[in-house]
Amino acid sequence: MTRITRRGFATLGAATVLGCALPLRYAKAAEFTFKLGTNVPETHPLNIYLRKASAQIAEQTNGRFDLQLFPNNQLGGDSDMFSQLRSGALESFMLSGVNVLSTLIPSASIYGLGFAFKDYQALWSALDGKLGIHLRGQINKAGLMVMDRIWDNGFREITTSTKPIKDPGDLQGFKIRVPVSALWTSLFKSLGAAPTAINFAEVYSALQTRIVDGQENPPAIISAAKLFEVQKYCSLTNHMWDGWWFLMNRRAWEPLPADIKETVARIVNAQCVAEREEVARQNTALKADLAAKGLIFNEVDPAPFREQLRKAGFYTEWRGKFGEEAWSILEESTGKLA
Repeated sequence: MTRITRRGFATLGAATVLGCALPLRYAKAAEFTFKLGTNVPETHPLNIYLRKASAQIAEQTNGRFDLQLFPNNQLGGDSDMFSQLRSGALESFMLSGVNVLSTLIPSASIYGLGFAFKDYQALWSALDGKLGIHLRGQINKAGLMVMDRIWDNGFREITTSTKPIKDPGDLQGFKIRVPVSALWTSLFKSLGAAPTAINFAEVYSALQTRIVDGQENPPAIISAAKLFEVQKYCSLTNHMWDGWWFLMNRRAWEPLPADIKETVARIVNAQCVAEREEVARQNTALKADLAAKGLIFNEVDPAPFREQLRKAGFYTEWRGKFGEEAWSILEESTGKLA
């Protein structure tokens, strides 16, 4: 009978609990172990495709590299995990550039600028191209490592309990929940709304008790959080996009052998592309599912919203914050904003 050491048993047990137990030939402790934190539920495509990446990496490195996934804030909130990543207590972390990362790198949130990208084609062209190269360069200068591809969370839509949002006039004085983020608050104030920053765990009750009359999120979040139960309309504004960078602690990543680095990066980036396709597919399917549950959808022309943001000085303000270099690269993909 093969003897399993206490260390090996603990490693195997942890992998089993996380739903990614290695085959028996990998039961011994890996040479290299990276913990990976995410902030979305187990069933989100982000975690599903990260688990696939973990399994493929174990297979193709013959068990030498173990990517251990901790979804749904198991290791703490975004700020906590980001602090752990920077200190080296956490080797890798999936993080949005629009929220916590922008506190370290102001330009990191530029891809979330309101009504900047008209569709996925324009978005991926920018983030897999010159804009993505620029942003990854800024992340590397800040002392972190980052994979080449950014994972998809989706374009965000506005839901309301009172009326559909068809043009900027419908947002005048409208009480809407936004994440705790300067960019979100600035966007909706510039559109004439009355944004209130509320943590996501409190959104359902805030809508139910009419503290706010609306919120904004991608369809996958609207469905998973059952917001259709307390909202009547969904306006397809596509006003912002957000995603996750695969970040790594530099001191953990750099010493890895070149063949391990190549395998991990290749597999993670390939699964990222697959996750993007799945999120796009789910968002299309979810719209039909949410409509069947009573949510009323309407299309939105983004042009009047962009014009309102120009008049309010929104783009000029954020151009100053992001800097001329990042802004000029952005406008190569979006066209002139300010």
